[in-house]
Amino acid sequence: MSGARAKIRLFVAADLAAGMEIALEARQAHHLATVMRRRAGEAVALFNGRDGEWLATLRTLDRKGGLCLVERRIAEQWSPPDLWLLFAPIRKARMDMVIEKAVELGAARLQPVLTRFTQTDRLRRERMVTQTIEAAEQCGALTVPEVAEPVRLADLLADWPTERALIWCDEQRAGTASADLPPAPAALLVGPEGGLAPEERTLITDHAATRTMALGPRILRAETAAIAALTLWQAQRGDWR
Repeated sequence: MSGARAKIRLFVAADLAAGMEIALEARQAHHLATVMRRRAGEAVALFNGRDGEWLATLRTLDRKGGLCLVERRIAEQWSPPDLWLLFAPIRKARMDMVIEKAVELGAARLQPVLTRFTQTDRLRRERMVTQTIEAAEQCGALTVPEVAEPVRLADLLADWPTERALIWCDEQRAGTASADLPPAPAALLVGPEGGLAPEERTLITDHAATRTMALGPRILRAETAAIAALTLWQAQRGDWR
């Protein structure tokens, strides 16, 4: 097998070490055999969020399953900063974008937040988990963000960890972007498409962990605000420095 880095990356749950045989899930095998047209003997890269990235060879492969032989580690394990993204579920296509870009931008945890104006029928956690895995495979990440169970805003704030800064991207606060953001552990909070109710704004404002963040002079859509906030934080406090 060539020593070149494999172009196809797969997330697996199993531990990774040289000489191990890793069974592929049916979904993975079908994608490799049918969509990517891969065959036994070709290379793939495997990662599990713990052991770095490993080069492996496809021992067997068909549409229903396959087996990989792990050969050598090609990247040491690293993790993004401890940054959460808190967001209210929005329209499907836009939420798909938020999830994909949050993985690419290094969010460590995705936390759906239910507010008065949240439409809960837009939330399918199982699909979100699949999307985070696919995004991590494609962008070169070595970890997959945790997708937390949805929680109501009041309950989230009542049980907020004292050591974690809560950075609220307030859609009503226009101006230049915040110049001094708190470091990790931190969380970015983006409201729903319809905005937050007055009592919800008060809950956030009165919370001891809250820092307010402006995202420029224009009103941003919820998905744009999430991407902008992640970008600004990573550039100032994260792993882009």
